[in-house]
Amino acid sequence: MKLSTRSRYGVRLMTVLARRISDGPVFLKDIAAAEDLSEKYLSLIVIPLRAAGLIRSIRGAKGGYVLARHPAEISLRDIMAAVEEDMNLVPCVKKPASCARSASCATRDVWERLSNTMTETMSGITLNQLAGVAAGKGSPQRIADTEKE
Repeated sequence: MKLSTRSRYGVRLMTVLARRISDGPVFLKDIAAAEDLSEKYLSLIVIPLRAAGLIRSIRGAKGGYVLARHPAEISLRDIMAAVEEDMNLVPCVKKPASCARSASCATRDVWERLSNTMTETMSGITLNQLAGVAAGKGSPQRIADTEKE
């Protein structure tokens, strides 16, 4: 399985905003430069993030983008759900009618279980945790440890 660039870049964008939360609004061009990403592509990613209520845009010379909620209140799942049309591994998990074999397919149950496990895991990881890891204040293991708390 491969995550889309839209998902990966969306998470990176949100992580930068979380790390720079005390700096106020951040220009998209600064995020693009810091993350070595296309500003034009990021401008497409901010649209669904804003529509989902995860970020706000502020106009003007001192404008830019800010998180709409505290990073501890935003999960990885929230971000992924905003930028992806469907987070299931295969279409039939969400829409069984999309496949004529859905009712008799043994693998559909496996795909559904894996999709649910991924969603659960993403729900347990906050943007705050990701920002802490990115800032060098934690490690991937720390995220796993905080899930248990």
